[in-house]
Amino acid sequence: MPDILLEICVEDASGLQSAIAGGAGRIELCSALALGGLTPSPGLMAEAARSPIPVMAMIRPRAGGFVWSTEDLRQMKADIAAARNAGLSGVVLGASRPDGRLDEWMLTTLLNEANGMDTTLHRCFDLTPDKPQALETAIQLGFHRILTSGGAGTAPEGADTLQTLFLQAQTRITVMPGAGIRPETLPALRHLPLREIHASCSMPQPEDTAITALGFGPPERRVTSEPVIRALKTALAQM
Repeated sequence: MPDILLEICVEDASGLQSAIAGGAGRIELCSALALGGLTPSPGLMAEAARSPIPVMAMIRPRAGGFVWSTEDLRQMKADIAAARNAGLSGVVLGASRPDGRLDEWMLTTLLNEANGMDTTLHRCFDLTPDKPQALETAIQLGFHRILTSGGAGTAPEGADTLQTLFLQAQTRITVMPGAGIRPETLPALRHLPLREIHASCSMPQPEDTAITALGFGPPERRVTSEPVIRALKTALAQM
């Protein structure tokens, strides 16, 4: 049985190096992971392009929901072009209608911009009211994988829905569980036919009080942990 690929999401150059050293099989490159991940800067894309493993750039221009304006779309198309020009292997994107369904027109437009690149439909999928229908839509649009918690706060909590999605998807698209996955929570997903899994493997790090007092950041931030990545890799191997 092939190894389960571990994708690690990172938001800076230090996290990128920790993920590679810890044994990640692929990187999801973001900024602002505390906000769920936004588009990384061109400089970080250039740094990540030197990685020995594939790197997927998050394409998300702002925090909040996934109903995009014409201006957002124009920015996202330019960000996809930047990821391509940097030499990254793929992009992670999504778009919703106001009722939570996937915005097929917007997604088709973005996927056309990303033609030839690896593509992941991000967790806007978890907001959809009919996930079996959304899975079929993702397949028809041509996504390579769906990142999902099964619509729950964490993937372990959404394990039953994930199992249904795996059965429906078969080999037509990869269902990649993500959110709240750590070595100690992984057993809740043991029964799933996992091919890929997504995690941050981060640990809290206190910030300097002066930084917080001046409004430059929260009292603590989360930092990618090489030991946690290694522990998760070990737990995956034992499955």
